[in-house]
This record gives sequence, C-alpha cells and structure tokens, in this order.
Amino acid sequence: MNEPEILVAELAEISAGLPTEAAAIVRAYQRASKADATVRAYTSDAKVFEAWCAQYGFRPLPATPEAVAAFVVAEAEDGRAASTLGRRLAAIRYVHRLVGQPDPTDAEGVRAAIAGARRKVGVAPAQKVAATAEILAAMLMRTPDTITGKRDRALLALGFSGAMRRSELVALNVADLIEDPEGLRVRVRRSKTDQEGKGLEKAIPHGRYIRPVALVREWLDAAEIMEGPVFRPISRSGRVLHFDKQGEPNRLTTQTVADLVKRYASAAGYDASTFGAHSLRAGYITSAAERGADLARIMDQSGHRDAATVMTYIRRANAFKGHSGTGFL
Repeated sequence: MNEPEILVAELAEISAGLPTEAAAIVRAYQRASKADATVRAYTSDAKVFEAWCAQYGFRPLPATPEAVAAFVVAEAEDGRAASTLGRRLAAIRYVHRLVGQPDPTDAEGVRAAIAGARRKVGVAPAQKVAATAEILAAMLMRTPDTITGKRDRALLALGFSGAMRRSELVALNVADLIEDPEGLRVRVRRSKTDQEGKGLEKAIPHGRYIRPVALVREWLDAAEIMEGPVFRPISRSGRVLHFDKQGEPNRLTTQTVADLVKRYASAAGYDASTFGAHSLRAGYITSAAERGADLARIMDQSGHRDAATVMTYIRRANAFKGHSGTGFL
C-alpha cells in the first residue's frame, strides 16, 4: 500500500467514529491536494473544532463567524500557541472552501479575535537551536560503535549535509542515492515546497570532516541494505527491522528523527529541549552562512523558494560580522 492509500485508510478510520458533519470534513480532506502532514494536521484541527462546537451548541459546517471567533478566544484562553491558532483557522477556512461554503474566518469579528489572541499569547515562534558543523561533530562523537550508532551517524550527517527536512530523510530509498565521483547525488522525490513531486537533486560532497558519504555507505553495508528505505528501525537487540508486521518495507518515522537529534544533543552536553529535527537543516544553513557561502548556493541545497527565510539564518549567523558599532563600542 502506498502513502496516499495509507492516508485515505487512516482518514476513513477516523471519519467512521465521527458525527456526520465532522465525517464530511474528513472526506473532503481525502480529496484534497495538500501534503500528507498538512492533511493530518487539518484533520486533527477539524476534530477539535467539531468537538468544541458540539460542547457549546454550534454547528461546525457551515460555521458562523461568531462560532469561529468564540472558538479562537477559547483556544487562546487554553494557552494555545499563535501558530496553532493560525493552523486551526486555516483548517476551518480550507474545508469550507472545499465544500463550497462561505469562509467564516474572513469576517471582521474573527480577524479581531485572532489579532487579540496573538497579542495575548505572542507570535514569536520558539526557534530550535541550529546544530552547526561544530555542534554536529560533537553529536557524532557520542554515537555508539554499534549498528544503531552507524545508522544514527549516517542520518545525522546526511540530514545536516543535505539541509534536509525530516520528512525528506525518512522518505529516502536506496535508489535515490546516486553515486558520483565527487560524492552522492540525493534525489528528493517530494518535499514541502514540491507537492507535485517534480523532485529535487542535492549534491552531497565526500567531505573531510563530517564525511557524510562514507557514513551513509558504512550504514548501508553494515545493515546489508541494497534497496528500499535507507533509514530503518532497529530492535533493542540490534536487529535491523527491514519489514513491518504487514510485511511492508520498514522506515523510520519523522518523530524518531527528532528524538535522535535531541538524544545526541543531550549526550553532547546541550539542552535537548532546544533542539529538534529542524536543527540539522538550520545548522547547515547557519554554517554555510558563517563561511560566506552564496545565498543562491545555500538555497540550492536547502530547497528553499523564499530567499527571505534563508536570509533570517544568514543575518543571525553574521550578526557580529562587520557590526556597525565596531570601532566605537
């Protein structure tokens, strides 16, 4: 069963236990063209909104602006982050458009409610620490000399050197790793900014310090992986779990990637709560910026389409270089 089929099955299972209106919302998402992760997040938000409406006597579809505004206020009072509030509204907006209903989130009362909520909870996202080349080297030193350690070294090194999202890492197959005299050409078949699956190729040099290509090869050889998923679960006894209970090829989850980054950050003496899967991607961009890499070349590797996003990392990395106060502070 491929990923879209799995997603439809999961949503069908969810919708089976929901009231009619909420089930209609879920079925609408099954027809949507959003990324799998977005569909799952929106489905979860739809269930939250539906449950809230049921509790307070509102109708979730079509919803009134008054109901949506009250929902936003209730969520803010419960301490939801600004990013969560924004996603909740996006889910409500999207499903109403899918089924041809007026968008209740566009009302002035809803906009006022979300503006007030953002002032109350704040809008600054919690930035994860960038696992720069130096931090990554410290993390790699803490990996054990076992089959698990080989996998984790390969994952950390490839995730960093490819400035990869965790979803891209876990989706990699051996066929996506193309040998090149100068390293590896890694084919990312689908990413957050490439929902149509046109694909993106990332060049991974052999390197002299982190040596990502050698670490990936060491892992694949040790695990005797010739095809299928690159990164797979390993049992506590050290056995590579090539297949799941249904006999399908096994691959790591995105949560496992985040957990591994936190684990090795802690082992290297850093506060694990400030690290996440995004730390690898942010670490590459920051390290490249610190060494004066060209913006366009950084974006080639990261796959960013918006230069403004990358410039945020570059400004932070170069905050003290050529500082306007140098010479008189």
